[in-house]
Amino acid sequence: MRLAGSPRCRPQVVSDFVLDVSVTAAWFFADEASAAAKAVLRRLLHGRAIVPRLWHLETANMLLTAEKRGCITASELERIVDDLARLPIESDSEAGREHGTVLRLARQFHLTTYDATYLDLAIRRRLPLATRDKELQRAAEAGGTEVLGA
Repeated sequence: MRLAGSPRCRPQVVSDFVLDVSVTAAWFFADEASAAAKAVLRRLLHGRAIVPRLWHLETANMLLTAEKRGCITASELERIVDDLARLPIESDSEAGREHGTVLRLARQFHLTTYDATYLDLAIRRRLPLATRDKELQRAAEAGGTEVLGA
Protein backbone atom coordinates (compact mmCIF):
# COMPACT_ATOMS: atom_id res chain seq x y z
CA MET A 1 0.00 0.00 0.00
CA ARG A 2 1.48 3.33 -1.03
CA LEU A 3 -0.72 6.40 -0.71
CA ALA A 4 0.44 9.98 -0.91
CA GLY A 5 0.45 11.83 2.39
CA SER A 6 -2.44 14.16 3.00
CA PRO A 7 -3.20 16.90 5.51
CA ARG A 8 -4.48 15.72 8.86
CA CYS A 9 -6.35 18.91 9.78
CA ARG A 10 -9.34 19.07 7.49
CA PRO A 11 -13.01 19.77 8.08
CA GLN A 12 -15.33 16.78 8.06
CA VAL A 13 -16.27 15.80 4.54
CA VAL A 14 -18.81 13.35 3.16
CA SER A 15 -16.17 10.62 2.81
CA ASP A 16 -15.15 10.64 6.49
CA PHE A 17 -15.87 7.45 8.41
CA VAL A 18 -15.04 5.57 11.61
CA LEU A 19 -12.46 2.84 11.01
CA ASP A 20 -12.48 -0.46 12.89
CA VAL A 21 -9.29 -2.53 13.24
CA SER A 22 -10.94 -5.45 11.40
CA VAL A 23 -10.92 -3.40 8.20
CA THR A 24 -7.36 -2.26 8.83
CA ALA A 25 -6.27 -5.91 8.99
CA ALA A 26 -7.93 -6.59 5.64
CA TRP A 27 -5.65 -3.99 4.01
CA PHE A 28 -2.49 -5.89 4.89
CA PHE A 29 -3.31 -9.60 5.17
CA ALA A 30 -4.37 -11.61 2.12
CA ASP A 31 -6.57 -13.97 4.13
CA GLU A 32 -8.55 -10.97 5.38
CA ALA A 33 -8.67 -9.03 2.09
CA SER A 34 -11.91 -8.13 0.34
CA ALA A 35 -13.10 -5.82 -2.40
CA ALA A 36 -15.13 -3.90 0.18
CA ALA A 37 -12.04 -3.32 2.35
CA LYS A 38 -10.17 -2.01 -0.69
CA ALA A 39 -13.08 0.34 -1.40
CA VAL A 40 -12.83 1.67 2.17
CA LEU A 41 -9.10 2.27 1.64
CA ARG A 42 -9.82 4.17 -1.60
CA ARG A 43 -12.30 6.28 0.34
CA LEU A 44 -9.29 7.74 2.19
CA LEU A 45 -8.28 9.48 -1.04
CA HIS A 46 -11.18 11.90 -0.49
CA GLY A 47 -11.74 11.82 3.23
CA ARG A 48 -10.31 10.61 6.47
CA ALA A 49 -10.80 7.83 8.96
CA ILE A 50 -11.67 8.73 12.52
CA VAL A 51 -10.56 6.21 15.14
CA PRO A 52 -10.84 5.92 18.91
CA ARG A 53 -7.52 5.82 20.74
CA LEU A 54 -8.21 2.12 21.27
CA TRP A 55 -7.62 1.53 17.53
CA HIS A 56 -3.91 2.27 17.94
CA LEU A 57 -3.52 -0.40 20.63
CA GLU A 58 -5.61 -2.94 18.73
CA THR A 59 -3.65 -2.32 15.53
CA ALA A 60 -0.31 -2.64 17.31
CA ASN A 61 -1.48 -5.86 18.97
CA MET A 62 -2.73 -7.26 15.65
CA LEU A 63 0.65 -6.56 14.03
CA LEU A 64 2.62 -7.97 16.95
CA THR A 65 0.50 -11.13 16.93
CA ALA A 66 1.01 -11.52 13.17
CA GLU A 67 4.76 -11.18 13.64
CA LYS A 68 4.80 -13.73 16.50
CA ARG A 69 2.86 -16.20 14.33
CA GLY A 70 5.30 -15.75 11.46
CA CYS A 71 2.72 -14.12 9.19
CA ILE A 72 4.89 -11.02 8.76
CA THR A 73 8.51 -10.17 9.41
CA ALA A 74 9.79 -7.39 11.63
CA SER A 75 10.58 -5.29 8.56
CA GLU A 76 7.06 -5.86 7.16
CA LEU A 77 5.62 -4.78 10.50
CA GLU A 78 7.65 -1.56 10.35
CA ARG A 79 6.56 -0.92 6.75
CA ILE A 80 2.90 -1.35 7.72
CA VAL A 81 3.32 1.06 10.64
CA ASP A 82 4.92 3.58 8.27
CA ASP A 83 2.12 3.12 5.71
CA LEU A 84 -0.54 3.66 8.37
CA ALA A 85 1.21 6.80 9.62
CA ARG A 86 0.88 8.34 6.15
CA LEU A 87 -2.87 7.78 5.91
CA PRO A 88 -5.35 10.49 6.90
CA ILE A 89 -6.37 8.83 10.17
CA GLU A 90 -7.48 11.10 13.00
CA SER A 91 -7.65 9.99 16.62
CA ASP A 92 -10.73 11.00 18.53
CA SER A 93 -9.80 12.79 21.72
CA GLU A 94 -13.02 12.12 23.62
CA ALA A 95 -12.20 10.25 26.80
CA GLY A 96 -14.04 9.15 29.89
CA ARG A 97 -17.02 7.65 28.09
CA GLU A 98 -16.16 4.07 29.06
CA HIS A 99 -18.36 3.98 32.14
CA GLY A 100 -21.29 5.82 30.57
CA THR A 101 -22.30 5.67 26.94
CA VAL A 102 -19.85 2.95 25.91
CA LEU A 103 -20.93 0.63 28.70
CA ARG A 104 -24.60 1.31 27.93
CA LEU A 105 -24.10 0.53 24.21
CA ALA A 106 -22.17 -2.65 25.06
CA ARG A 107 -24.99 -3.85 27.29
CA GLN A 108 -27.76 -2.80 24.91
CA PHE A 109 -26.29 -4.51 21.85
CA HIS A 110 -24.36 -7.35 23.57
CA LEU A 111 -20.99 -6.03 22.37
CA THR A 112 -17.58 -5.92 23.96
CA THR A 113 -16.71 -2.52 25.33
CA TYR A 114 -14.02 -2.38 22.63
CA ASP A 115 -16.60 -2.72 19.84
CA ALA A 116 -18.99 -0.36 21.63
CA THR A 117 -16.21 2.27 21.59
CA TYR A 118 -16.27 2.27 17.77
CA LEU A 119 -20.07 2.41 17.73
CA ASP A 120 -20.12 5.29 20.20
CA LEU A 121 -17.67 7.24 18.03
CA ALA A 122 -19.72 6.66 14.86
CA ILE A 123 -22.93 7.73 16.59
CA ARG A 124 -21.36 10.77 18.23
CA ARG A 125 -19.67 11.98 15.02
CA ARG A 126 -22.65 10.96 12.82
CA LEU A 127 -20.31 9.01 10.54
CA PRO A 128 -20.56 5.64 8.83
CA LEU A 129 -18.71 2.77 10.49
CA ALA A 130 -16.28 0.61 8.48
CA THR A 131 -16.18 -2.81 10.12
CA ARG A 132 -16.03 -6.48 9.17
CA ASP A 133 -17.36 -7.52 12.58
CA LYS A 134 -20.88 -8.93 12.05
CA GLU A 135 -22.11 -8.23 15.59
CA LEU A 136 -20.88 -4.66 15.39
CA GLN A 137 -22.50 -4.26 11.96
CA ARG A 138 -25.85 -5.47 13.34
CA ALA A 139 -25.62 -3.14 16.34
CA ALA A 140 -24.74 -0.15 14.16
CA GLU A 141 -27.61 -0.84 11.78
CA ALA A 142 -30.03 -1.34 14.69
CA GLY A 143 -28.90 2.01 16.08
CA GLY A 144 -29.38 3.77 12.73
CA THR A 145 -25.67 4.11 11.87
CA GLU A 146 -24.56 3.52 8.28
CA VAL A 147 -22.21 0.55 7.89
CA LEU A 148 -19.44 0.29 5.34
CA GLY A 149 -19.26 -3.50 5.30
CA ALA A 150 -15.81 -4.63 4.39
